[in-house]
Amino acid sequence: MHAILSLDQGTTSCRAMVFDHSGSVLAQAQHEFTQYFPQSGQVEHDAMEIWRTQLAVAVAAIAQAKQKGHDIIAIGIANQRETTVLWDRSTGAPLAPAIVWQDRRTAGYCDELKAGNHETMVIEKTGLLIDAYFSGTKLKWLLDHIPCARERAGRGELAFGTIDSWLIWNLTAGKVHATDVTNASRTLLFNIHTLDWDNELLRLMDIPRGVLPQIVSSSGLVGITANIFPETPGGIPITGVAGDQQAALFGQACYQPGMAKNTYGTGCFMLMNTGEKPVRSRHRLLTTVAWRIGATTHYALEGSVFMGGATIQWLRDGLGIIEKSSDVETLAASVPDTGGVYLVPAFTGLGAPHWDPSARGSILGLTRGSTRAHIARAAIEAIAFQSAELVAAMQDDAGIALTALRVDGGASTNNMLMQFQADLLGTPVLRPHMTETTALGAAYLAGLAVGFWQSQAEITDLCAQQTKDKIFTPTLPSGQAALRMQGWLEAVEHSKGSA
Repeated sequence: MHAILSLDQGTTSCRAMVFDHSGSVLAQAQHEFTQYFPQSGQVEHDAMEIWRTQLAVAVAAIAQAKQKGHDIIAIGIANQRETTVLWDRSTGAPLAPAIVWQDRRTAGYCDELKAGNHETMVIEKTGLLIDAYFSGTKLKWLLDHIPCARERAGRGELAFGTIDSWLIWNLTAGKVHATDVTNASRTLLFNIHTLDWDNELLRLMDIPRGVLPQIVSSSGLVGITANIFPETPGGIPITGVAGDQQAALFGQACYQPGMAKNTYGTGCFMLMNTGEKPVRSRHRLLTTVAWRIGATTHYALEGSVFMGGATIQWLRDGLGIIEKSSDVETLAASVPDTGGVYLVPAFTGLGAPHWDPSARGSILGLTRGSTRAHIARAAIEAIAFQSAELVAAMQDDAGIALTALRVDGGASTNNMLMQFQADLLGTPVLRPHMTETTALGAAYLAGLAVGFWQSQAEITDLCAQQTKDKIFTPTLPSGQAALRMQGWLEAVEHSKGSA
């Protein structure tokens, strides 16, 4: 029996999962790796440790699948986006630790670019804001701070890549230096209209083109693995690659414009498929490549909630009103509503659509009758309110009405949160039984390229047949939902500019 191996390389762990034709998990292995914090605002990974960890879990998962009588016919890769690696082409050794997407060391340089009036050009070409989050300024920092690095890069001696490129390089024993369009679109160096590296952006950041990987589609043959897997000495084709959030969008079968997914993790990442043309946001959302299959490219709008599940963690660790995060729903359900309490978790400022870094967290509407249960319920609702703001901004930007919201991530198991989300949006919220949609999306992309699945329509049908863990339909009258949303927006205004 044939199967697909998905490598899900995340920020804190590496996972490998094997899927059969029904999308069910046949085998899996996962292992965490070390996080480094050399200075305030800096976050690093050991790229060699990532490779060794990812290889180990892949070998373990393949062995499990083989024992069950399944052969791996293709590999898909989903990866933490924006994390930046620079390595020597001849030795394969990294020149420095990988700079993680969370790292803020290039914030000062980003401020210089903005002061130089470059942001309009950057937004038009890349769909991104100028921010230390993205890979381009991290690569510039490495070239500036490693002796002779820029000269060596210009001579073609060095290779840059996000983690997908780093894994592909090692899986193919250095034969393939490539990245897919979704990861390229997160670098600040890629033109989302021409689907190529942009010379003006490269000149702006003084990046030699010779250091950059070849850009490939999200589904299609990228390379063949070297003789590194004992169970498959002949090698396995790598045929699917996507950044983790785009992989989750694909794994949720959001193939039509207006379809969206929201990942409820520490923060929340929401992506809406906007079709075959990029949509420029008026609300400072990000415009990104969703995937490219054959000659067709789909784009998405992306927005982030800074404090999603982290809000519940604050109730646990900061206020101490719950012992573990899973206790929050029971506590919140002990009261019928918030009693007029709103919690605005702007602990690190407000993101889209407000973009106010000076905003600070606040709790409003407290009375003598307010209890920790009311605060807990307000915290749950705050996650839904923030996500609803992103949906409103996306619908306004794209001119497309949301048809349904597909959800995943740890906090999506909170039924109260999901129900309130459906009430605010006035549309169903679909929570799949298979929550590992990032790994599944990478598997779908890989399987399409080798005919394991014949079409996206087949995958859509497959997803429809799969058991939905729960579908949450709106129960709150639209007028009441609008009043609740208005109360939230007023609370947000009180939190702005309070730093």
